[in-house]
Amino acid sequence: MKKQKLQAVKQIVKGQDDSKPWGPEAKAKVGSRLIELLMRTAYIQPPANQLADGPPDIRPAFIHTFRTVMREAKKTSRRYGIIECDPLVLKGLERTARHMVIPYMPMLVPPVSWTGYDKGAHLFLPSYVMRTHGARQQREAVKRAPRKQLQPVFEALDTLGNTRWRVNNRVLSVVDRIWASGGRLADLVDRNDIPLPEKLDTEDEAQLRKWKWKVKSVKKENREKHSQRCDVELKLAVARKMKDEDGFFYPHNLDFRGRAYPMHPYLNHLGSDLCRGVLEFAEGRPLGKSGLHWLKIHLANLYAGGVDKLSHEGRIAFTENHMDDIFDSADRPLEGSRWWLNAEDPFQCLAVCINLTEALRSSSPETFISHVPVHQDGSCNGLQHYAALGRDKLGAAAVNLVAGEKPADVYSGIAARVLDIMQQDAQKDPAIFPDALRARILINQVDRKLVKQTVMTSVYGVTYIGARDQIKRRLKERSAIADDAELFGASCYAAKTTLTALGEMFEAARSIMSWLGDCAKIIASENQPVRWTTPLGLPVVQPYRKLGRHLIKTSLQVLTLQRDTEEIMVKRQRTAFPPNFVHSLDGSHMMMTAVACKRAGLKFAGVHDSYWTHACDVDEMSKILREKFVELYETPILENV
Repeated sequence: MKKQKLQAVKQIVKGQDDSKPWGPEAKAKVGSRLIELLMRTAYIQPPANQLADGPPDIRPAFIHTFRTVMREAKKTSRRYGIIECDPLVLKGLERTARHMVIPYMPMLVPPVSWTGYDKGAHLFLPSYVMRTHGARQQREAVKRAPRKQLQPVFEALDTLGNTRWRVNNRVLSVVDRIWASGGRLADLVDRNDIPLPEKLDTEDEAQLRKWKWKVKSVKKENREKHSQRCDVELKLAVARKMKDEDGFFYPHNLDFRGRAYPMHPYLNHLGSDLCRGVLEFAEGRPLGKSGLHWLKIHLANLYAGGVDKLSHEGRIAFTENHMDDIFDSADRPLEGSRWWLNAEDPFQCLAVCINLTEALRSSSPETFISHVPVHQDGSCNGLQHYAALGRDKLGAAAVNLVAGEKPADVYSGIAARVLDIMQQDAQKDPAIFPDALRARILINQVDRKLVKQTVMTSVYGVTYIGARDQIKRRLKERSAIADDAELFGASCYAAKTTLTALGEMFEAARSIMSWLGDCAKIIASENQPVRWTTPLGLPVVQPYRKLGRHLIKTSLQVLTLQRDTEEIMVKRQRTAFPPNFVHSLDGSHMMMTAVACKRAGLKFAGVHDSYWTHACDVDEMSKILREKFVELYETPILENV
């Protein structure tokens, strides 16, 4: 039987034209045959200590089965095939994730300079300057663009790729100790599953339903934990592999909007606090007087909890008032008082505690060599771009485009306006205005955290339903409202009120978003994708098209493959254009800043709207990024569109 299967695979392969890439049909058929062979040959046996006196329990490692899901809205069901892993295989994967071969590792030599769509970055592995995800028109637009037009983009990607990194071994050793003892600290996932609830000895239908729901909920949470554990293992596997290297590089490429990303997916500075905590610049620079100040400010920013909203002097004072805690965190990270664990970004906070301790204990703190990247972050960056586009003075002040004594906090500003509206609504007669009761319940719940996600995503096209779900999650986390129906009603009211407050405070942003959406609707109605060129010369084509279905009969089952049609998704083109356009602008600003920093002799790393450099160079980088923002908005961007 196995021979027959292999012959079938060979026949499909033989039928392909070697000069052309395989089509989706051939790939699906070969893939299905290979999966079938795997299922027929892969068996597992539990460890000896789990065996009973009877014959060994040898069972398939993978099973092909079908599931049916009900679609409540349409009152229909959908049947789909799955390959199911035996629980023992899943458990083994957690242990072996660290030994997986990862092809796109960080590079030990500087990346090859970009010169074309598929020319640059890795020495031997295939590399593409843009992640087009199969969008043909976008790929062709980049390929057709003259090299001279794309040169500023290539130079920026080369600059980001030439920043040399290394592993912070002291932080890595702390992570390893926490992980070996079961996780659970510093936002690391628990390495143990939650035990399933014991089966109830009852015939009561209501209680059994509750028990089944609880079992389903725990299983879902355990699956999520498993996924998170594999993710941590992969990150640590890369960190352990690179920890003895003097330095390594991350080649960068773009998404279709023009935002830059490292091509290595696991351990990079765009990642979680764990990734950022174990990475630092390979090249160190003396702190100097300003660097010491910025390191203290950076520590306060990472600790957060409102401290990051103080003036610079206030943040320096916070750090200086906690010097004993900082020294203790550096000397005894897990045995001491563990002050660093209370930070919003604990591993990054620990890295700065260690760096600052070493600097202050050295004979000359100002000449101490620091490798820690210090961040300068945008304040609700999307709204900053809209305020600049619309020359909106009120909006600009709310998002720190205008100088102030201490940072303006747009989230607190919106929260205050939401509270005002709710206090007025709470005075009304509930018989005439039903939301009055909801306003009374929510008055004590309104704070910056409740509205933050909605404000952040407002410029990226958040809908009323999206805002409602975001606020509902925040209220649920607080267990503020027990009754589900009441929670839903309160979330609807809070979302409506938050969007009203946003519209009042950022009128220019709202009008520009509407205008961009109207433009996109007209273009898409002609069955054309929305396309534009970024200020740096990168052509962008929105990829949203209706999907067609293509059925392929394979040895396992009939597969349904999706593929783009020529028909444009009008609504998606319209709603996506404003956020995509703003993303292309913030990508342009970051790349302009990267190139200017390189020319000024600074090391630079960028995480979208967060710009990183050495502590001693923060003042210089701050000046450059502001100059480049002004330079970007001196061009007639909206007129050009």
